[in-house]
Formats: sequence, structure tokens, C-alpha cells
Amino acid sequence: MEIVSCRGEAEEQVSLDVYNEVWPHDRIGLAEVQSYQAGLLDYADLIARIDGVVAGSGFAAIQPQRPELVVVLLTVLAGQRRRGAGTALYEAISAWTRERGLDELEAVVADDDSESLGFALRRGFVEDRREKGVALDLAGIEPPAVEPPPGVEIISWAERPETARGIYEVAVEAFPDVPGWEDELMEPFEDWLAHDMSGSGDRPEATFVALAGDEVIGYAKFSLTPAQPTTAHHDLTGVKRAWRGRGVARALKATQIAWAKANGYEELRTRNDERNAPIRKLNKEFGYRPAIGRIYLKGPLA
Repeated sequence: MEIVSCRGEAEEQVSLDVYNEVWPHDRIGLAEVQSYQAGLLDYADLIARIDGVVAGSGFAAIQPQRPELVVVLLTVLAGQRRRGAGTALYEAISAWTRERGLDELEAVVADDDSESLGFALRRGFVEDRREKGVALDLAGIEPPAVEPPPGVEIISWAERPETARGIYEVAVEAFPDVPGWEDELMEPFEDWLAHDMSGSGDRPEATFVALAGDEVIGYAKFSLTPAQPTTAHHDLTGVKRAWRGRGVARALKATQIAWAKANGYEELRTRNDERNAPIRKLNKEFGYRPAIGRIYLKGPLA
């Protein structure tokens, strides 16, 4: 058994290839990984080899939004499981975490992967929350009507790049109200703009802004990747508190669906905390169907 830290893009790609094989529904490219890394306080990217053959990978991240814990994605190839790679990666990430003065991990598991869930539970992890996955097949639908409330218009961020500060003001209100994100810290404007809105998967023409006059009252954005050229993933849909319940989120989502269909996408995917009743109800009304979700667990170091 050998655990090594990735050195350079070639090894980072090896680590990512393992992740993409284990999480094919959430495939991403190396550019997206590097954009994510750029916004972290610290991270570790590890590869496990058994007799020289790649068996698994582990990614540990300290995010500025939650600097008190380490978020872990630990993946082992199906044919290499039960040979100790997962345990070795867990021990290596635990050692890395201790060196940084932290003592809690958050592990992420697909909700259809009972084997990985069992691995975590046996090591003292406990479930913290769940996100339900949903998907919309665009091939069989007509674009929905975009019907914003009176006095509200929907534009793309590309049309009005100067609305960035207003979008941030929406995010500051919306993030604490999203179940599962209540305790996350908001970064300062410039950091948020660089990390949340300017990554390789973020495109101004695929980010939509709701305006009441010159005031930004809501926004919705996609996360896009060449690794899934026909699937677009929903990112945050946020509306200012004073404007909720008036159909702003519905108009934003309808705009996203129409844009995705017009631009050749065949599927939309998203995940929502199971407690987030309003957005789950809206997705159901638009025809989204159940898909793979995530379980988030918190637990101790090895």
C-alpha cells in the first residue's frame, strides 16, 4: 500500500479519474478542480496504490466558509475495495487534519452507495444531513413560460455585469436561509466574486438576474463542465426575503430551463436539502424526477 500526495497536473488527473469513475453522475474536469482549489484555505489531494496499481483517491478541503472542519471525498474503485485503500486514505487525511489543528471531518457519500455509508458509520461517523437529487429530462418538454411578477424583469448577468454587487447582496440574505448552509460564513465581496462566480464552470450568460427597477432581487446560476457536455447543474437560486413568495424563483428557474434547452443541454440536475420544501416543491412542479443525492456525515479522525 502506498499513499502519495499529488504532484502536478498528471497526478491530479489520476486522482480525478478515480473520483469520476466512482461518481459518474457528478463528473467534473480538472479545470473545475483547480478553480475549487483556488478558493480553499488548504487542501490535500491523495492517491492510493496497491502493488503500484491505482486503487483510490482522497481529497480533503478546508473551506473559508467553514474553517473549523475538513471536508473529505474519499473514493475507492469498485474492483479495489476491501483491500485497505479506504482505511489508508482515511488515516492519511486524519494525520493531515491533525497537523492543521483540526479534529472533525465531514464525509460525503452518495445516497445509493450503502457500502461507503457503512464504511463511514463503522468508523464513528454520524449522519448530519441529506440532499435529495433530482433531474429534468429536457428532450421531452417544451420550454416553460417565463412569467415574472409585475415590475420584475429577468436578464442574464452578461447583459448587466455591473449587477455583481447586487447579486452579492442577494447571496448574503439567501445563503443563511438555505437548510444545511445556515452556519457557513460569507466571504467578502471580492473573494466571493472570484470563488463563487468566476470559476471555470461559471458563465455570465448562464447566470440569470431578477431586477425590480435597478435593484437586484434574485439570481440563479448554473455550474457547467465539459466533462458533462449535455448536463447542466443548478447552483444557488436565491431571492431577497422581501420578494419571496411572489414567483421570482419560478421565473428564474423557467429562464434557466429555456436557456439550457436552447443551448443544446439534454438534462438538468440539482440537489436540495430534504428540509428545503419550497425549492423541492418548485422542482416537482417543473417535472424534475428523483436522482442520486448525497449524505453528509460528521465524524472523528482515525
